[in-house]
Amino acid sequence: MRALFVGLVATLSLALGACSTTSPDVVQPRDAQRLSNVQDAVVLNVRPVVVEGQQSGTGAVAGGVVGGIAGGSVGGRRESAAVAIIGAAAGAVIGNTVERFGTREDAVEILIQLPNGDRRAIVQAKGNETLLAGDAVLLINTGGKTRVIKAPPIQAR
Repeated sequence: MRALFVGLVATLSLALGACSTTSPDVVQPRDAQRLSNVQDAVVLNVRPVVVEGQQSGTGAVAGGVVGGIAGGSVGGRRESAAVAIIGAAAGAVIGNTVERFGTREDAVEILIQLPNGDRRAIVQAKGNETLLAGDAVLLINTGGKTRVIKAPPIQAR
């Protein structure tokens, strides 16, 4: 039974970790085939940050159910009720922690300067591109969300 509990928690953590991303390399289906606004900029600085994970309650509920079931199968009738309650509480705490850490993302904070001199900062998940100070970049705004990518070289006409 303990192996089943550990397996369910591991599966839960993998499922929750795959739920969401802010990677500049991943485009959401609702953003496909939409015209985006594009703006030129130059990178001033890039620093690593962590986007804190979510705590929607899904992990706590799932962990509580699994913990309650696992705890309810222990001992006699009176003991199993008490252990089920303790198991549900412990499972909820573990499930919440798994959800929070499973949805954390390594990210970068990018400080940019626009052609008019204005400065902006954006946080996005680490992508396949490495951005460095001095890089020409494009700000792509789609549906109120902005991502930063390296600008392609300008081609002569």
